[in-house]
Amino acid sequence: MNQQSLGRPVSGKFRSRAMQRRVMDHLATVLSWCATCIVVLVLGSILWTLLRNGLPGLSLHLFTHSMGAPGADGGLANAIAGSLLQTGLAILLGAPAGLLTGIYLAEYGAGSVLARTVRFVSDMLLSAPSILIGLFIYMVLVAPLGHFSGYAGAVALAILAMPIMVRTTEDMLRLVPVAMREAGIALGAPKWRVILFICVRAARGGIMTGVLLAIARVAGETAPLLFTSLGNSEWSLDMRRPMASLPVAIYQYAGSAYQDWMQQAWTGALLVTMGVLIINIVVRVGIRGGRT
Repeated sequence: MNQQSLGRPVSGKFRSRAMQRRVMDHLATVLSWCATCIVVLVLGSILWTLLRNGLPGLSLHLFTHSMGAPGADGGLANAIAGSLLQTGLAILLGAPAGLLTGIYLAEYGAGSVLARTVRFVSDMLLSAPSILIGLFIYMVLVAPLGHFSGYAGAVALAILAMPIMVRTTEDMLRLVPVAMREAGIALGAPKWRVILFICVRAARGGIMTGVLLAIARVAGETAPLLFTSLGNSEWSLDMRRPMASLPVAIYQYAGSAYQDWMQQAWTGALLVTMGVLIINIVVRVGIRGGRT
C-alpha cells in the first residue's frame, strides 16, 4: 500500500513535467517559426522595395557614364569602379592580417597576456562606430598628407574588416576537433603544417564566411569614406586622389530633390545589395563543390 501510495504522486509528477516540457517545446517551436517568418518578411520587403525602385534605372548607360549634374543624364560608372577598387584593396590588406591574427589567437596564444590584449582590441574595433574609424584615418593619413585619397578609404575599410575575420577565424579553428591535430602531429608533421593543411582546410567554410561578412560590412560603408576618399564626380582610377564610391553616391543622391539622382540612388543601392548576394552565392557554391 505504501509503495502504491508513493508511486501515484511520483508518476503524476513525472507526467506533469513531461507535459510542461512538451508545451515548452511546442511554444519554442512556434516562437522560432514566428521569428523566422518575421525576418524573412523584413528581408523580402527590403529586396522587393529595392527591386521595385531600382530596376527602372538599371541600364547600360548607368555602367558606361560617370556621375553628372542633375538632368545631365549621368551614370554611376566611376562610383562602381571606385567601390570595387577600394573594397578589393581593403580586403587584400585586411584579410591576411585578420586571418593570421585569428590563427595566432586560436593556435598559439591560448591564455597569454598578448592574446587577451589582441582579442580585447579586436572586439573593441568590432563594435566601434565606423565614423570613428574614418575620423582616425583622416587624422593619421588625410590631414598630414593634405588631401583625400582612395588609399585612405581602403585603409579605413580594411580596419573595419579585420576584426570580423579575426573573430570568425578564431572561432572556426577552435571548432576543429583536437583528434585531427593529434593525427597530423602523430604522422610527424610540424605544427605549422598541421594548422595550414588540416585545421585551416577543415575550417575553410567558416573562414570564407567571415571574409564574406567582412565584404558585406565594408561594401556599404559610407561614413568612413566621407572622411577619407571623400568622393569624385569625375572618372578616376588614381587611388592617390579623391575617389567616388557607391555608398557615398547613394548618400549624396538619396537626399536630393532631383528625380534622376533619387532614381540613381535606388539603383546604386540595388547594385550593392545584389553584388553582396552574388558573392555569397558564388563562394558557397564553390565551397560545396570543393567538398564533393
